[in-house]
Amino acid sequence: MPVRIENQTCYFLVDESGEEQSLAATDVTVITDSEKSMSAVELNGRRIYITEVEADALTVAGARDGRKHLKATDGDSVI
Repeated sequence: MPVRIENQTCYFLVDESGEEQSLAATDVTVITDSEKSMSAVELNGRRIYITEVEADALTVAGARDGRKHLKATDGDSVI
């Protein structure tokens, strides 16, 4: 899990060595990567992909919700 939240401070796992970067939740914006159909946050120009559960937890903690709903355009889609 690349995200943990404690007292409205968000900690993001930024590499495999375990290094974390922290930000106040109010300084975080959750976005949608349309090409990957995934939620993400951008830290120092780098995209960290997160689950929808993590995205929801961030917004509850105070992050801005910049996600957009994607609609499938394939005729075979169940969406």
